[in-house]
Amino acid sequence: MSEYVRTYRGLEIYPLVYPHNPRSATGSYDYDAGFDAAVRICRRGANDTLTASRVFRVPHPAPFGKAGEARKASSNYAERLIDGQVDGQTVRDL
Repeated sequence: MSEYVRTYRGLEIYPLVYPHNPRSATGSYDYDAGFDAAVRICRRGANDTLTASRVFRVPHPAPFGKAGEARKASSNYAERLIDGQVDGQTVRDL
């Protein structure tokens, strides 16, 4: 699996998508139950070292039907966070 990274206003955005239901006793996932999403937002220093990062859960009333929908929602939520459009959340400390 390749890692998806993009930048927005100087911060790195890592969409995090995972199955809504935890792994069953047999070790398999129920992908039909949908997906949840979060996003990791990072700042890199001048020498390309990670200086700070935080993970934010993407609020959604129900699981996303497809992983791609969850990934897109994660990226959109990150942009809104960075732009200061989400009440009660901030990335100013990064």
